[in-house]
Amino acid sequence: MAAPPLLTLQDVALTFGGTPLIERAELAISPGERTCLVGRNGSGKSTLMKIAAGLVEPDKGVRFVQPGTTIRYLAQEPDFSGFDTTLAFVEAGLTHGDDAYRARYLLESLGMTGAEDPTRLSGGEGRRVALAQALAPEPDVLLLDEPTNHLDLPAIEWLESELKSVRGALVLISHDRRFLSALSKTTVWLDRGITRRIEQGFSTFEAWRDAFFEEEERDRHKLERKIADEEHWLRYGVTARRKRNVRRLGNLQQLRKDRREDRRPVGTATMSSTEADPSGALVVEAKGATKAYGTRTIVDDLSIRVMRGDRLGIVGPNGAGKTTLINLLTGQQPPDAGTIALGTNLKMMLLDQTRAVLEPSMTVRDVLTGGSGDSVIVGGVSRHVIGYMKDFLFTPEQARTPVSVLSGGERNRLLIARALAQPANLLVLDEPTNDLDLETLDLLQEMLTDYSGTLILVSHDRDFLDRVVGSVLVSEGEGVWVEYAGGYTDMIAQRGQGVQARTVASASRAAPRKAEGAKEAARPEASKPEPAKGKLGFKDQHELKTLPDRMKKLESDIAKLREVLADPQLYARDPARFAKASALLGEAETQLAAAEDRWLELEMLRDA
Repeated sequence: MAAPPLLTLQDVALTFGGTPLIERAELAISPGERTCLVGRNGSGKSTLMKIAAGLVEPDKGVRFVQPGTTIRYLAQEPDFSGFDTTLAFVEAGLTHGDDAYRARYLLESLGMTGAEDPTRLSGGEGRRVALAQALAPEPDVLLLDEPTNHLDLPAIEWLESELKSVRGALVLISHDRRFLSALSKTTVWLDRGITRRIEQGFSTFEAWRDAFFEEEERDRHKLERKIADEEHWLRYGVTARRKRNVRRLGNLQQLRKDRREDRRPVGTATMSSTEADPSGALVVEAKGATKAYGTRTIVDDLSIRVMRGDRLGIVGPNGAGKTTLINLLTGQQPPDAGTIALGTNLKMMLLDQTRAVLEPSMTVRDVLTGGSGDSVIVGGVSRHVIGYMKDFLFTPEQARTPVSVLSGGERNRLLIARALAQPANLLVLDEPTNDLDLETLDLLQEMLTDYSGTLILVSHDRDFLDRVVGSVLVSEGEGVWVEYAGGYTDMIAQRGQGVQARTVASASRAAPRKAEGAKEAARPEASKPEPAKGKLGFKDQHELKTLPDRMKKLESDIAKLREVLADPQLYARDPARFAKASALLGEAETQLAAAEDRWLELEMLRDA
């Protein structure tokens, strides 16, 4: 018999202003369950999480917690007042019987010493300390709202590994697809105030959601046709049998009411970049570029060429110097040694993660128009600011809304809208995915895929990097940067490891192999045995020979499964088959990724 839920929300509703934010929400968290809570920006996910944590009282509904259950909630803005050190703050979250050493272990794992002054922490440091406090007591239910925000790649991958070993139940809100796919086993979708649940992880959610929307659209068309038929009868039908006609007229009025009250899905943002005339073939060329601050070297002897149309991703831990590297490559700072040459006819657009251009007192209209008029020039064409706002999911009423009251996702959308209106043939995007929901991320990815200019992207989103960039420039520590062909996953296959924390990378990174040309590869770590040069074992040779056929077979299976899942009626008609096909698709994609990694590894061994 299944254990009863530790935490239950039943028929929860909450209204802010006139429109209900949450109308009919259900949530049941059982021991050890791994649940992701997904939905559009502004759908009420964080509010529902706060209701589950007991921090917000709903207008109606029931919240029940099993007696003795411990719940911890990751606050977006933790209150550090009253604490002299970060260790004291984390230890304050412990209860009787908790392991006191765990607080120090978590802080050190997250790159903190415990002696920091909580009032002087950066956003990323504050998030690490808040995570340590939430994880330290090892609660029965852990509620994490955007735990990866402001974390660098080493911290994200450490957190992912740590949460896999947590024995308690997890409820996650995140825009990081890979993070959700790795940790979730159940998905709760909050859409237009109502929750829907599937007993599968996030990897199958998007196909299920799209099928649901298609089915809903068909039902809406049926309702419209029925209303049209009834209105035709009302005008031209027989007037006999008055009682029946009165009842039918009442049915028509009810149909019209259903249509009025139907809450349609939130619209989709429309993104397109304003491209300038093409730049020269060479965009940036660095030769032996070096930059240091005092005794610390940020960039050491970097040589790289960025050509027109290249898509370069830059990754590294916080503090590695990614912003300094961008400033060098774009000519905003000169190198201490070496040269950096910029190509001809460059028109650059920089999206800064600090959002420094967004003054809190400015309105949405002022940000887009420059403070004058009601028009925005997009692609050489004048557009009314309200119409352009709608492309990025802003309502007309928000035109006079100050930046200070916008959410993080709204501020990022506003910054992207402002940037994309400017003509450019070189896009430099520093953490553009922060606070964006999954649908807007998809749209940004499609826009960048269609963009014909040159892209330089800094991101901690592994899935986004894999989808967008053609090569990755990685910090190897001590100012050394090495370029790898492909996305983030390809980089790991070539490098043998992901991005390490700066302190660890400086001490234990493998020495990179310097070579001429734009694409370089690093040597395997010194601790790994070196294969015999030019020689593979019989088993390896056989595997290298058979892997291409296996990959073709997996690709064929994946194509067939995607055809099955493309049927919009499948979920409604046969949920069991939909679930089985989704599970098989996820398994096949995992096997294909593993086979590709193994083939690449064997090819590298053969080349060695």
